[in-house]
Amino acid sequence: MLAFGIKRQELNEWKKKIDQGEIAFLTHYWLDDRFPDCTTVTKVGCLDLDQLADWGKRYGLRKEWIHHRKDGYSHFDLLGERQREILLKEGLFEQLWQKDKGTPEI
Repeated sequence: MLAFGIKRQELNEWKKKIDQGEIAFLTHYWLDDRFPDCTTVTKVGCLDLDQLADWGKRYGLRKEWIHHRKDGYSHFDLLGERQREILLKEGLFEQLWQKDKGTPEI
């Protein structure tokens, strides 16, 4: 697994939003042999895990799919078509554009 194409400022802004109790989105380039058709991932995090689970439920995401992190930055990983669908519904066109730049086949 390899993550790249993310700036320190973007990561810090994502963490700051999480620390403030917001639902935060971070899209970056990512390669993983388990998902050969995916070149980006969007991490959707929140400090309040109940709030994050409720957010995910709206999109059919199960709370069991939350990647629990000891550092407080627990998140869902969004990939592929579901990633695209959710970014569109959330109005996150800039992150969707970044995703599309990384996946010219879309």
